[in-house]
Amino acid sequence: MSAAHRDTIGVIGAGAWGTALAQMLASDGRDVVVWARDAGVARAINETRANSVYLPGVALHPAIRATGIAGELAGLDVVLVVTPAQAMAGVLDAMPDFAGDLVVCAKGIEAGSGRTMADVARAAKPRATIAVLSGPTFAHEVAAGLPTAVTLACDGGAFDDGWAQWQRLAPVFAKPWFRPYFSRDVIGAEIGGAVKNVLALACGVVEGLGLGQNARAALISRGFAEMVRFGLAFGAEAETLTGLSGLGDLVLTCNSLASRNFAFGRALGEGAAVSDVLRGRRTVVEGAHTAQVVADLARARTIAMPIADAVAALVSGAVSATDMASALLTRPLRPEQDVRSAIGMGKMT
Repeated sequence: MSAAHRDTIGVIGAGAWGTALAQMLASDGRDVVVWARDAGVARAINETRANSVYLPGVALHPAIRATGIAGELAGLDVVLVVTPAQAMAGVLDAMPDFAGDLVVCAKGIEAGSGRTMADVARAAKPRATIAVLSGPTFAHEVAAGLPTAVTLACDGGAFDDGWAQWQRLAPVFAKPWFRPYFSRDVIGAEIGGAVKNVLALACGVVEGLGLGQNARAALISRGFAEMVRFGLAFGAEAETLTGLSGLGDLVLTCNSLASRNFAFGRALGEGAAVSDVLRGRRTVVEGAHTAQVVADLARARTIAMPIADAVAALVSGAVSATDMASALLTRPLRPEQDVRSAIGMGKMT
């Protein structure tokens, strides 16, 4: 394999986030190959230097090349997986064997199995070394080169605690305006990214119902308590949940229509039906798929997550947005637990 080929980075997925990451990776002239399921998107990237379907208004770097042939990525050292969470298993299973660093950039938990995306990637590509990239990121801002900080959680594999993998990957991702922070807590980075989508959807509902900023702030605070309870129960580290891939991502996505989950929730709060909002969308609202999975996993471990439960009921059509808000507001009165103390004890009850 030539040195030039080893330096090429692969990106599986040509949606908004995959395209933005490709733009970031190519910003210093590094060659990037993007696998696109849609042949039209691949052709547009190569011929027009644009992805007007998923990331309009961005002139793509000439070092980016799109392909519809998954095998072109198999021999690379570093490949990012940026597919929708529920499609990741199928996409990876259909691709050739891969033994390099496989960086998971999707945020969600697989419906049916309850697997995290890292677990999905490990099962599909057992010879790969898994890492997770997560944090407060909007695709259009990353593509524009605006300052961004993320968590890069490194698994490292059987003979590495993650540090050697970090040393390989940090120079790939670090740019003057794109700053990765090292973590060994892969499960924590994943849980923060998955749960925040559910909570952002709930915040959108609050916005759509016109319940005000006080209600949104309360929901973010109580939602963060749910995230911490859930994460610690699954072995996440408290520092990760209070960091970029947990609280940081939660704050970002709960406060902007640039978040698909927030925008989807607002539409439901304004009275739209779930099926009407989802019909014809080319982009995926991960929180709508993850809510029931999170609620089921929490129930199985007796973890109290009333907001996640409420969102799952709303998305399933069991309750209306108004009923969802009323149910949360009429829950039994109780003391407010101190998240800081609970984190210090390593658990929340």
